[in-house]
Amino acid sequence: MQQADSIAHSQHTAHADTASATGAAPVRQLTPAQVLRWLPRNATPAQQDSAIQAHFKPAPIRWSTRPDTLHLPGHDAGHDLLKAELPQYYREGFFSHNAMFHPELSGGRIGIAGSPVPYSIHNDDLITSMLVVCFLAAVVAFSHARRFVARQFKAFFYRPAEGITEVKETSSEMRFQFFLGLVTSLLVALVCYFYTLNFIGTTFTLQSNYQLIAIFFGLTVAYFTGKLLLSTWVNLVFFGKKKNEQWIKSSLFLLSVEGVLLFPVVLLHAYFGLSPETSITCVAAVAILVKMMSLSKCLTIFFNRKLVNLQFFLYFCTLEIVPLLVFWSIAVFIGNYLQINF
Repeated sequence: MQQADSIAHSQHTAHADTASATGAAPVRQLTPAQVLRWLPRNATPAQQDSAIQAHFKPAPIRWSTRPDTLHLPGHDAGHDLLKAELPQYYREGFFSHNAMFHPELSGGRIGIAGSPVPYSIHNDDLITSMLVVCFLAAVVAFSHARRFVARQFKAFFYRPAEGITEVKETSSEMRFQFFLGLVTSLLVALVCYFYTLNFIGTTFTLQSNYQLIAIFFGLTVAYFTGKLLLSTWVNLVFFGKKKNEQWIKSSLFLLSVEGVLLFPVVLLHAYFGLSPETSITCVAAVAILVKMMSLSKCLTIFFNRKLVNLQFFLYFCTLEIVPLLVFWSIAVFIGNYLQINF
């Protein structure tokens, strides 16, 4: 036998009790269609809704408390497989030990998988943030050290007369030079990163490409630091302390100039579609220009301009050209070593 609907049963009982109390015959339960037929044909939806609410009152829902019987006769109800205390044999089946059976994986996908968006430098938020921060910090630092930059520029291109006392740098000016050196190191690391992506590969054994930028940044800092220490040691041995100080100031100024010249190249390549070949040409032009300025300053400080001998070429190649070639070779080796070859 089927159990009658509780709502209909309660409404029918209520009508029966009312009829028995008044002594009349039991009233049959109305249907919504019968109530709507009483209304005129041009009745609005609001009038129809009011009529339905007047004749039908919601009754409390009484959920069934009977146990679930949807299992084999004579057996207990099934167990929930999500319970941790459930024995292992409840979870094992015929295909449990099959290597191809993975119930934890989804069996399908809704729709068609689209093509992933390729990586592009101008959409990289971290690189954009680094460039913006470097630009703003450089502008703020330059606004507070304009006189220092002008003095460095004048001292680089004009040889001071003998007996003139040189102006010493303040602590803020030294911090400014240190900051520009870090910015230049970061820009050189980004140039190495762009070269690796365009000419070596885009997939690496690292978890993130940002780790590759960090490796190139550390290599660049080590290159500039090692070159400065090596030149300082050689100059102290052969030329003396005063000339060595002049050369260190000139080297820091050249490092800052290199960063200023590389910044537009990095921006043009990252955000304005400058081709990789043109970018490499611009970077090479910046490097050649800086080396020519270094060559001129080296002649001014250590050697006689009228007499260029073999000693000068050995000095310049050992301290300027060879470290640059070694640095570029190591950067290319790192890119090839970390690349994933399919």
